Amino acid sequence: MKKVSQLIKEIIPIIIGILIALFINNWNENRKDKKYLNKIFSAIENELEESSIDIIKVIPKQLACVDTLEVYMNNEKVTLYEIMMRANGIQMPIIKTNSWNAIANSKIELIEYEKLSALSDIEEGKENLTKRIEKQMEYIFQNFEKTDKNKKIIVKMMILDIVGAEKELQSKIDELIKK
Repeated sequence: MKKVSQLIKEIIPIIIGILIALFINNWNENRKDKKYLNKIFSAIENELEESSIDIIKVIPKQLACVDTLEVYMNNEKVTLYEIMMRANGIQMPIIKTNSWNAIANSKIELIEYEKLSALSDIEEGKENLTKRIEKQMEYIFQNFEKTDKNKKIIVKMMILDIVGAEKELQSKIDELIKK
């Protein structure tokens, strides 16, 4: 009985020491995670603000392209290529998601669902916008030398569709920044 009592007296301090070490380790990990999240969310916010500003700058350029298309809509001598050159080419905003991708690939479990969902929506909007612009560019390149009104109307509709997608994406970005 004495040996059991002696053993318990020796084990209890060891167990208490291990529990204290685990508590300190968990506390330290939580502190590091919070610091990491603060840095990542700051970077995400900066990227989103830059993306929003870029969208704001690009939309008027795209609308100017629509105006240029309108001016030459019925002119059968002016090609889509010439219109695009007069409108300063195809415009595309830069949507930055590097910080979001960094956390999505490493510590996504640290993000609360609401922010995770909003960031995912923005990433999806970016991909959607990229696909629309790629289709527009493909269509324009396939019809560079075309001069007919129907081709110009299709390009105009594509640009307006892209502008709508950009405005929706900007709205999502601005909403997340406000939170």
